[in-house]
Amino acid sequence: MTRRDLILTAAAAIPASGATAIPADVVRRHDESVEWFLQRQITDPANQRMGAVPDGAGLYPAALAAALLANLGTAFLHDGSRYYGQTEIMLRMRMAASFLERSLSTDGNIDLLETNFNSAPDTGFMVHGLAPLLRLARERRSDEVGAMVQPLLERCGHGLATGGVHTPNHRWVVCSALAQIHECIPKPEYVRRIDQWLAEGIDIDADGQFTERSTSVYDPVCDRALVVIADKLKRPDLLEPVRRNLDSLLYLLHPNLEVVTEISRRQDQYQSGYMWNYWFPLQYMAVRDGNGQYALLAAEAAKHNSSLPVLLEYPQLLQPVAAGTLPSNFEKHFPSLGITRIRRGNVSATLVLGGSSRFFTLRRGDANVAAIRFASAFFGKGQFIPQKAVKQGDAFVFTQELRAGYYQPLEPAHRVAAGEWGSVRSERKESEVCRLSQSATVREEKDGFTVRIQASGTKGVPLTIEVALGAGASLEGCEAVTGVAGGFLVKGNEAVCRAAADTLSFGPNLREHRYVSVRGAEPRIPGLQSVYLTALTPVDHILRFGW
Repeated sequence: MTRRDLILTAAAAIPASGATAIPADVVRRHDESVEWFLQRQITDPANQRMGAVPDGAGLYPAALAAALLANLGTAFLHDGSRYYGQTEIMLRMRMAASFLERSLSTDGNIDLLETNFNSAPDTGFMVHGLAPLLRLARERRSDEVGAMVQPLLERCGHGLATGGVHTPNHRWVVCSALAQIHECIPKPEYVRRIDQWLAEGIDIDADGQFTERSTSVYDPVCDRALVVIADKLKRPDLLEPVRRNLDSLLYLLHPNLEVVTEISRRQDQYQSGYMWNYWFPLQYMAVRDGNGQYALLAAEAAKHNSSLPVLLEYPQLLQPVAAGTLPSNFEKHFPSLGITRIRRGNVSATLVLGGSSRFFTLRRGDANVAAIRFASAFFGKGQFIPQKAVKQGDAFVFTQELRAGYYQPLEPAHRVAAGEWGSVRSERKESEVCRLSQSATVREEKDGFTVRIQASGTKGVPLTIEVALGAGASLEGCEAVTGVAGGFLVKGNEAVCRAAADTLSFGPNLREHRYVSVRGAEPRIPGLQSVYLTALTPVDHILRFGW
C-alpha cells in the first residue's frame, strides 16, 4: 500500500455513526480509528511537526493530518461516540489544523511527500474528508469546529480553482472537491473552474472504462467524484458514465469479488484488488435507481469501506434496496478494452487479446493461474507477446512472427566509429536469417480449458512454458528447480494446484530440458510460484487445465 493509499483509506474509512440506523459495528470501528490517530499524533510543543501523524516511511503528510482532523471532528460531534465532546479531542484537532495551516503552500495546496509538491490534485483528495466536517459542524451548530475548518477550505479552494493536474482522474477529483467546498462556501469561480474541466467531456469508452482503466483504484475514484459533482451541482447527466462503469464492473469480477486488473494502465495492473472502493457510488446508484445488482455489491463493500462523512452527507444511502443477482455464467467481449471475460460459476477466465505476455488467466475459486506465458531462446527476443488475436469458431488464436539474422560487412566499406554501429546497421546485407512462428490457441472445454502452444520454423530452439500460480497455493506432482527460487518442474504427467477447498490440475507434461530462465524472457512474477514445461522446436502441445 502506498502512502497515498494510506491517506485515502484513513480519510474514507471513517466508520458511520450519528444515526440510529447506522450499524453499531460501524460506530465501534470509528472509535477504534480515532484511537489509532490519537496514539500516533505528535503532541510535543517543542516538535515542529506538532499536530502531524507519521506515515510508515517516517514522513509527515499533510493529508494524513487532515484525515485525523476529519476523523476526530466526526467523533467530537457525534453523541454516539465515546469521544463525543471531549476537551482532549478538541485540543488534538487544533494541533492538526495548525499543522495543516503551516503545510499549505501560498497557492493553497499540499505536498504529497512521496512524489507531488504544491499539488492541487492531492489537495482535492484531502478536501474530500475536510469539507463534510465543515458541513457537519454547521448542522451541529459547532462554531468552534467550523472556525477551524473553514479557513483551510478557503485556502484550498483557491489552489483547486487555479491549479493543474497530472492524470485524467485528477480533473474529476478537483471538480468534486470544488463542488464540496462550493456547497459550504459558495463562490462563482469554483463553478467556473468545474465547468472548464467538464467541457473536456467525460473520458469513458464504449466498454464503460475511464482512460486509466484502473479497476481497483481510479475507476472508483472517478465514479465517486462524478456522483459528488452530480449531487452537489444538480447535474444528473453526470451519473450516466457512473452507471456505465458500474455495469462494466459486473463482468470484471472474480467469484471472490476481486476485480480484473489486467486492463489497468496504472499501478494496480496485475495486482490483487477488491471492489470495496466502489461502496459509495454503488450504494448511491443502488438507491437512486433501485438497482439490486449494485445493492448486492454495495452491501459487500460496506463491510470494508462504509464511511461516516458520506452517510451523514447522504442519509438516503441508509435506505434498503432489495439485492439482485450478479452475472455468473457468460462470455463477454470488451472490444475497446481488447479482452474477453468468461465466467462459469466459480470459474473465472480472462483473455487479453494482444500486446501482453499474460494472454490468459484462469481461476477456479481460490486456485489461481495468474499467468500462462512462454518464451523461446530465439536471439533474445522469443518472449511470446501476441501481435494478433482473433476468435476462430470456439477458440481464441494468438499469433507472433519472429525473425533474426546476421549482418555482412559494409559495401562499399567505410569506417564505423564508436557509437555508430546501430545507425549503419540498415546499410548491411542480412544473411543466415532465422524465423520462428509462435501461437497459442485457447479453447473452453466441458470441464476446463485447453491451451495449445505451437512454435515452428527454426528447429531445435529451447522453449519454456510457464504456469504462474497464486501465492500460498500448494503444488502436487512438482519438484523445485535448482537455483530458481519459486520455480518448479512437473515430475510426472500432471501437476495439481490446491488452494483452500479448490483444486486445478494441468498437463500433460513436457520436459525436454531444464533451461527455464530463457535469455530475453520476462523475469519471474514476484510473489508467485512458477511451474515450467520445456521443449525444443518444433512444438505442438495441448496443455489442459481441468478439475
